[in-house]
Amino acid sequence: MGFYIVQTVMGIIGSLGFAVLFGVIDRKLFWIAAGSGIGWAVYLLCAARGYGMFMGLFGASLFVGLLSEILARILKTPVILMLVPMLIPEIPGGDLYYTMHDLVQGHYVEFGNSSNQVLMEAAAIALGIILASYVAKFVRSIRIHVLKHSLW
Repeated sequence: MGFYIVQTVMGIIGSLGFAVLFGVIDRKLFWIAAGSGIGWAVYLLCAARGYGMFMGLFGASLFVGLLSEILARILKTPVILMLVPMLIPEIPGGDLYYTMHDLVQGHYVEFGNSSNQVLMEAAAIALGIILASYVAKFVRSIRIHVLKHSLW
């Protein structure tokens, strides 16, 4: 349990570092920290339940994507400013390192296997972001349609 807490805290610190690098200096930092911590907790929960890395990353990125869409409207800021720092804990840095290590060392079979793993992880994250964006646009279009027709 303590290991998961350390992972979550390190993810929050990494997210805050990237947010500051992007020039975020106000109350958005709190929401970025909370979103990245909860997003990583979603990943850990999915992994603990045995859903695997793909579903864990997909669930975490879907949650972070939806949260950043909501917070961007509340805080009146671009979605990307909230989304990118919140996703920092989900980036498969270790797998990327080992993929490049295998390539440089000439271990091409291992490179193929590890690059396949990295591509699957990146696809899970991208799919979660795309689905969250689609859901946000769908909800906005329904709201506009309902408001347009309720005025008659």
